[in-house]
Amino acid sequence: MKQVHIIGIDLAKHGFQLHGARPDGSVAFRKKLTRGKVLGFLESQPQCRVAMEACGSAHYWGREIGELGHEVKIMPPLYVKAYAKRQKNDASDAEAICEAASRPTMRFVAVKTEEQQARGMLYRTRDLLVRQRTQTVNALRGHLAEFGVIAPKGTAHVVRLASAVAAPDSGLPETVREPGRLLLGQIADLNRKVGELESRIRSGAYEDEEARRLMSIPGIGPICASAILAFAPPMASFRSGRDFSAWLGLVPRQNSTGGKTRLGRISKMGQRDIRRLLIIGAMTVVRWADRRGAPPGSWLARMLARKPRMLVAVALANRMARIA
Repeated sequence: MKQVHIIGIDLAKHGFQLHGARPDGSVAFRKKLTRGKVLGFLESQPQCRVAMEACGSAHYWGREIGELGHEVKIMPPLYVKAYAKRQKNDASDAEAICEAASRPTMRFVAVKTEEQQARGMLYRTRDLLVRQRTQTVNALRGHLAEFGVIAPKGTAHVVRLASAVAAPDSGLPETVREPGRLLLGQIADLNRKVGELESRIRSGAYEDEEARRLMSIPGIGPICASAILAFAPPMASFRSGRDFSAWLGLVPRQNSTGGKTRLGRISKMGQRDIRRLLIIGAMTVVRWADRRGAPPGSWLARMLARKPRMLVAVALANRMARIA
């Protein structure tokens, strides 16, 4: 009997479905294992390709299985869906994963290290707290607007809201001031936590040589550099800078046919965190050029003279991605 060539794993919390295929594509086995028995079973198998979808815990299992000597391949679920047959179940999903991994043109996701995932968790935690702070500020603004206290958007104007809550002659009833003080305390606590996380991200970025190189690009700061190192695969896996910008979704969406090229807006089909940070950094550069003036004859000056600022910022983000 020929040995197993590819093993496809449909990941779950407790029950894992495995599908083994021989080099000729025939079925070697179909097994359903509990979480604690997966590594023991794979350790007993000869070294082969083990494939799974990029989903929750995939990178953890990729590291664990890779230590057993197997070649680990992780694929985007969207690319696997085309190989699923008829109705969806764990067995057909595992078979589809196995089939997709055997395709020579399949694109795979690099297995992330523990350090990368730790960086990603640090960034995502900060991002969550920033969103919670924005929600709390907007809630306070909305409530106080019903009592005639108006303040512009942004955390910089929370002081005006705090003064209205604290002032005894502001006309706010005590039943409004009490929850207002509660929201202000929540905002202050979130400010402290966000500041601590940003300090950790910045110190880690300045200690990392690759992050310092990324920060030498105008428009890329410590947070953007840390996000690139956390969420992007190794740059050597891209053939060119354009491939990286396409992976981020910063290239035009194509709707071409019959030899006629039709380009639209950016595809937004890649890693959204890095793309958003690059566009924010590019917008900062564009605003600075508006105030100070871009160097005469430069690409940025020519673009600002004939294109809207937001379009220039997206084009500049594309250039920044290629440089990175």
